[in-house]
Amino acid sequence: MSSSAMMLRRFCCFSTTVSPSTSSSSATPTAKKKPLVFLGSPQVSATVLDALFNASSSQDSPFEVAAIVTQPPARRDRGKKILPSPVAQYALNRGFSPELILTPEQAGEDSFLYTLRALNPDICITAAYGNILPSKFLKIPPLGTVNIHPSLLPLYRGAAPVQRAIQDGVKETGVSLAFTVRALDAGPMIASQRWEVDDQIKAPDLLDLLFSEGSKLLIRELPSLLDGSAQAKAKPQDETKATLAPKITPEESWLCFNEEAVALHNKVRAFAGWPGTRAKFAVIDKENVEQNVVELKIITTRICSEFRGEVSEGDSINFAKGALLVPCGGGTALEVLEVQLPGKKVINAAAFWNGLRGQTLKRL
Repeated sequence: MSSSAMMLRRFCCFSTTVSPSTSSSSATPTAKKKPLVFLGSPQVSATVLDALFNASSSQDSPFEVAAIVTQPPARRDRGKKILPSPVAQYALNRGFSPELILTPEQAGEDSFLYTLRALNPDICITAAYGNILPSKFLKIPPLGTVNIHPSLLPLYRGAAPVQRAIQDGVKETGVSLAFTVRALDAGPMIASQRWEVDDQIKAPDLLDLLFSEGSKLLIRELPSLLDGSAQAKAKPQDETKATLAPKITPEESWLCFNEEAVALHNKVRAFAGWPGTRAKFAVIDKENVEQNVVELKIITTRICSEFRGEVSEGDSINFAKGALLVPCGGGTALEVLEVQLPGKKVINAAAFWNGLRGQTLKRL
């Protein structure tokens, strides 16, 4: 076995009986096809990998997927099992050689960079990989490293572009193709696609849509990326318009009903999935003697416009036509449509209200 093959095996953290010859994309680079290395980790990245596999499978394709770089296996399924990343699992399901799935802890490891150089990729494509790429990495592919970023760069650079855009209540966002440089999401722009944002869509769904559109954009631009002309046509980003989309923290998940309903509704949509949004309420018995505090995860909301006459003054919460009506700042109100008690399944507002059995509910 060659030294490069041994290095590839070193980074393979899972076993399978599939041989490289059954891969959806040939494991051995040919003279005609340019080797491409794909970097991605979560499920949305698998959408991009699927598009690359399909495009590379045609006889006249100018490229092939030479290797996949992804996050190492981690505990999933509530920590019970150590499993490969969604991208790695998808590649294995497609018959991609496990020896060509690389899982370094950091993309700057010398042994990993040695392996990457041995692959001699012409270009690297990244989609939510989750690791910082050092200069040593970026110097390897002669045609550059191209990232699919789910925003209209230079807007929302950073770890949470979709979540922060929804939190800000934007009516339009998009997806961008840009060359990767050392500065955060600041490389020259190759292409972008705009997308209207519905006021009920949640972050996971919008993320799926944007990476699906990004996949199409990538396939459309691949010819210019592979012949090098994309480097000449790429335009620098306007730094004066740059905004940041910092990583979301669990501490941000609490809702404060002193804010206006539109801000709370946008936050619920933005933080859907992880970390979610939470709020505390007081449950008061019929005699108005005992008060219990209950923590609810707020799953689905809507800005109240129909039932303004049903909304209580102060902190009391009413129920009307399938929604908890929560008074908010600025004289606004939020309709809460779905909630989740700790350790329980998601239920609709009617089921939760019926479970109170005549007790009253107040915001805290």
